[in-house]
Order: sequence, then structure tokens, then C-alpha cells
Amino acid sequence: MQPSLQGVAVALVGGDAREKILAARLAALGAAVRAVGLPVEGEGIETFADIAPAVAGARALILPVRGIDEEGRIYGDFMEQPQVLLPDHLCLLPPGSPVLVGVARPSLREMAERAGVRLVELMEMDEVAILNSIPSAEGAIQAAMESLPITIHGSRCAVLGFGRTGMTLARMLHALGARTLVVARNPAQLARAFEMGLDTASFAELPGVVDQADVIFNTVPALVLDEQVLRHARPDTLILDLASSPGGTDFEAARRLGLKARLLPGLPGKVAPRTAGEILARVVPRLLADLLAL
Repeated sequence: MQPSLQGVAVALVGGDAREKILAARLAALGAAVRAVGLPVEGEGIETFADIAPAVAGARALILPVRGIDEEGRIYGDFMEQPQVLLPDHLCLLPPGSPVLVGVARPSLREMAERAGVRLVELMEMDEVAILNSIPSAEGAIQAAMESLPITIHGSRCAVLGFGRTGMTLARMLHALGARTLVVARNPAQLARAFEMGLDTASFAELPGVVDQADVIFNTVPALVLDEQVLRHARPDTLILDLASSPGGTDFEAARRLGLKARLLPGLPGKVAPRTAGEILARVVPRLLADLLAL
């Protein structure tokens, strides 16, 4: 049973189809939703053209799963004009107010600290990240199937990183009959991958094994596919980067080397928006109730 948010003003700024579902659920639970850059309507939902009036008087702020870029621009599929989050916007919230985001860049963390608000990264929560890994993995496999001249079954796939998304992706690829290699730093993760029947390698070994892959899926949000590693890849290798922008691939080096490399941000909201939205709608209301001590 989800909590009542009766009368709680919540600002919801930017986002994609996932946030549309979340806005409807919050309003259904009694929240006064103040939406910016989202085509939503209905009882309990008020739309605003700008951030400041939406945030003023709100008890919580919800930013898109993808958060903001380096210049503070808020990600939003439906925004006609770019919206930039400023420190002054966060100062409009009462001290200690929750600010929810999927992934926070350092600039957002700094702004939140200076404004005295509580930043919560949803993708750091197992409950959200594990469930979110399902549409992420399915979307990555779909992208591979659309780009490859071969089947996933029998292909050689390398999964870089064995966290929540990497583990789900490797398991799916293995189930589809791919010869799956897991590359990770953590010995415990490599042991788990071996237990699952997967091939394993450390990142120190990556240059020596990268030429075996038909597809490389990266889930590590750090530069792991640099030019030195990419020089060892075959010309026909497909690279799909699932990590948070800017990803873990040197895309300029890949272009110079003639490699096909794609960054795939926000996959859940693109390939399975209803499922991804329901994940947020399941977790966020309870989280708000706990953080606001309702």
C-alpha cells in the first residue's frame, strides 16, 4: 500500500515518458504536482513555464533520471526551450528538502550542498537500479540486434563491469546463447561471473581479449575503452556504451579508428517507458513519505 501525499507540493522538472507516469501517480496519491517541461494534466497537476515559480513553495524537487548536464541544463524530451537549474532554484526549497535525481553530476552535488538540501540519487538505490537494469539490458540487446549482421546466439559478447546492469545484461546474453565475457575489477564479481558459467577477465587483460568480441557492452562510468584499448579491437566490432554520459568510451578515438561506437543514454525510458515509469512510481512516493516524515 502506497502512502498518502495529500497536499504535499512536489516540483517535477524535465524528464521523459517515465516522469509522466510518475507525475500521474503522485497526483493520484494526493500530491500537488508542479510540472515544468512535461505534457501532463489532470487533477492535482499544475504546469509551469519556468523552474522558479514551480519550486517556490514546494517541499520536494524531482529532477529527471538523467539529471543535468555540465552546464546545468535539465534533460527533458518534451521541453520546447532548454531549462537550466541554478543554485538559486534550490535555495527556494526549505532547508533539508529532498531533491531526487537518477544520477547526480558533481555540479549538482555542489549546488545541493551549498543550498542545504538533501540530494538523493535513485540509481544508487538497489531497489531502483536492479529493476531498472532489466529494461536497460533488453534495450542494449535490442540495439545490438538491430546493428549486427549476425545473431546474438553464437556471437562473442564482452560486458565491461559487473554491477547491477552488467550482471543482468550478461545473464540475458548467456541465456540467448552468446559466448559472454565479463570484464571486472572486483575479484568477487569475477568469481560470481565464473559461477554463472561466463568467461572472465580483468581490466588489465582487456587489451589482450578485446579483439575476440563481436559486441562490447560497457556499463562502467569511467574511461575504460581508451584509444590504447580500442586499437586492439577488430574493425567490425560494435561498441554500445550504457554508462552515464559521457560514457566510458573515447568516442573520438573510436571514430578515428573506424569503429562503430554508440552511447545509449536513458534506455529504460526509450525502450520500455511504461515499465521504467512504474518502477519510479513504485519507489518515489514511499521515499518522499519517509524523507518528509509524513
